[in-house]
Amino acid sequence: MSTTITLKQINNLAIPALISGVSEPILSLTDAAIIGNMDYNATASLAAVGIVTTFMSMLIWVLGQTRSAISSIVSQYLGADKLSEVKNLPAQAIFLITSLSIIIILVTYPFSSQIFKLYNASGVILTYSVDYYQIRVFGFPFTLFTIAVFGTFRGLQNTYHPMLIAITGALANIVLDIIFVYGIPDIIPAMHIQGAAYASVVAQIIMAFIAAYFIIKKTNIPLLVKFPFNPEIKRFILMIMNLFIRTIALNIALYFGTSFATKYGATYIAAYTIAINLWFLGAFLIDGYASAGNILSGKLLGAKKYELLIDLSKKLIKYGIFVGIIIGFLGAILYFPIGQIFTDDKTVLKEFYKVFWIILLMQPLCALAFIFDGVFKGLGKMEYLRNVLLFSTLLVFIPVIYVMDYFSYKLIGIFIAFTLWIVARGLPLIIKFRKTFKPLVQKT
Repeated sequence: MSTTITLKQINNLAIPALISGVSEPILSLTDAAIIGNMDYNATASLAAVGIVTTFMSMLIWVLGQTRSAISSIVSQYLGADKLSEVKNLPAQAIFLITSLSIIIILVTYPFSSQIFKLYNASGVILTYSVDYYQIRVFGFPFTLFTIAVFGTFRGLQNTYHPMLIAITGALANIVLDIIFVYGIPDIIPAMHIQGAAYASVVAQIIMAFIAAYFIIKKTNIPLLVKFPFNPEIKRFILMIMNLFIRTIALNIALYFGTSFATKYGATYIAAYTIAINLWFLGAFLIDGYASAGNILSGKLLGAKKYELLIDLSKKLIKYGIFVGIIIGFLGAILYFPIGQIFTDDKTVLKEFYKVFWIILLMQPLCALAFIFDGVFKGLGKMEYLRNVLLFSTLLVFIPVIYVMDYFSYKLIGIFIAFTLWIVARGLPLIIKFRKTFKPLVQKT
């Protein structure tokens, strides 16, 4: 292993991870852009997509934590030169998580109306939310399968093949969205919001099949499940449980944001849908460097290269903040054209433009939070990540959003709460990392 971490090493992992990481927000943004420009009930449909996307993101993020857990364990064993000891772990993890996803479909499908009423959806927005969800949810197991495969590749220090899978899925979704939503005269009828859901499901199935092909052909990791369970399955499940709690805390914040926006009316939830999906896109762009931190930190920990861990953290901070500033700058240049991509409803655009500047200013702060989030996942420090998210959500985000609501700040208040939430997530991680590993460097 080299004696320093170079920008080339980081970028070789970060750039493909960045590209693959934007696949999920691109799926949602594509739906939002195409639906928002329909001639038929565009605003109500856009609001419904925003509500369902929030709920689907919760499910995907809660169960999709397999990626981080698998990546952490595999990368640590790779760094310790003991990869053969965990070769059967990914297949077992995939089996567990996809089985659980099927149970979730069976539980949520018949109660989808009740679920979206909790988001304050009613009337036509509720109807569209149920229609969209009851189709898109069938892509859920395929998404989780792909995410778990991505985690395996990341543990092997490979972000190239996940990038190819993600690009294929995103392109398929865009093409299918246009065909299914708007239709082809005399061939395929326009299916509107339901068409967007079908497009997403087909794209997710395509990604899963390509992921299976690459893991079989490009690695020596088997997909056939064999028992007994690997000894590391206990640590894997413990990581997942801590990440479950952490992600639930994260999604409580997203739930409150969506719920308050919905309460303010269709115009506000439509504007919020555009804003939050752009925020997700920015987060996933920065996530490329978070992924590099995740991948390299696990390997360096396994090899006990603590000085290189410190060096990695310093460079990730510098590169992450730079990327965050660039994202904010580009967003500022394209401030008004970006909104017009998603809708031509002037009242929706007015509310969106009131808050977009906050999202742009958040980007460097998001970079710090997300990068160290990735580093701690690579280190396997899931318990600390859990505690930080519980603190930032329950003691920072929720009190702030209620105060902002009391003073009628509406969407501005929601995104102020998100900004303070990000600060409360990132700062403790930076402090904890330095306190943990600086003494270890001095001992070696």
